[in-house]
Amino acid sequence: MDGKEKVDAINIAKPMLGPEEKNAVLEVMSSGKLAQGEKVDRFEKAFAAYVGTRHAVAVGNGTIAIHLALLAHGVGRGMEVVTTPFTFIGSVTPILFCQARPVFADIVEKTYNIDPADMKKAMTRQTKAIIPVHLFGLAADMDPIMEAAGDVPVIEDACQAHGAVYKGRNVGSIGSCACYSFYPTKNMTTGEGGMITTNNEELAAKLRLLRDHGQKTRYEHVVIGYNYRMNDISAAIGIEQLRKLESFNGRRIANAKVLSDGMSGVKQVKTPVVPEGYRHVFHQYSIRAKKRDGLKDFLNLENIRCGIYYPRLVTANAPIKPFATRPTPRAERATREVLALPVHPGLSQEDLARMVNTVAAFYVEK
Repeated sequence: MDGKEKVDAINIAKPMLGPEEKNAVLEVMSSGKLAQGEKVDRFEKAFAAYVGTRHAVAVGNGTIAIHLALLAHGVGRGMEVVTTPFTFIGSVTPILFCQARPVFADIVEKTYNIDPADMKKAMTRQTKAIIPVHLFGLAADMDPIMEAAGDVPVIEDACQAHGAVYKGRNVGSIGSCACYSFYPTKNMTTGEGGMITTNNEELAAKLRLLRDHGQKTRYEHVVIGYNYRMNDISAAIGIEQLRKLESFNGRRIANAKVLSDGMSGVKQVKTPVVPEGYRHVFHQYSIRAKKRDGLKDFLNLENIRCGIYYPRLVTANAPIKPFATRPTPRAERATREVLALPVHPGLSQEDLARMVNTVAAFYVEK
């Protein structure tokens, strides 16, 4: 493909911010009320209504959300929490913040999500919580997860799954609670921010205490808490982004279909699976590719910015390595084969065609 004119880059992610978000921020700035306040309250109510839960508690980011969820469930020193090793480290470090022990179960090959059968094998009497990650925008298989969990709380990591659906139920409304991130690359953003959704009133009350210095009323601190609040500027952005989320997700789903249809004839590539009854919202469009690293380099040379999520398991990192006591071969294999292509709402039909043609050209040239 030498000799071509330089083409514009197709970026792996693009925050979709418009005049509505800018005006909302200016409104908050003009009010002079910047800390957690009315906008946060409005955002919480709107997000709970969207997910279909009674409560939503806004916090500073997705990692904070998981940390508070664990604390609110009483997870502490010496307890075990079962999760997946094929995820971002922020799914796991909150377990260590609580001085608990992460235990890792393998993934389902086709979906990249935690395998309910191996999760059940990983559980012991010390298991005090389970964190299934709805990876890349696709729900984990929640029915067998909930059945295997029994009385053990299931904390959904929905940080990549805003608007995903599992068999008619919204992700974030199935477990004891669910945790979201609003980082700039997510399906919707607040710049930085997080949310915890739950139907449990007592749990929601604990979360609200813990995020705000343990305050029951002004200067009445009833538990040791944290400064984990969201500010009104972030919430104002979130309110506007939430209004656009369905449109954003619809475009991601449509873009993913164009990519999957276009690459259906490329035998060296396996496109994402969407099981029946699921709504995949494609936070990432991750393929499994032969000669993955070569394809990545080839795409980058053509100014198509792709990414590897994840090139190593969480358990390969020094702080987590001591807890890698169970084999997870399917997750390990995924680290050598997955490649994420751009799928965000800012892509044009020409961008999508260029990606499909470039992937096909790599394997033809090989």
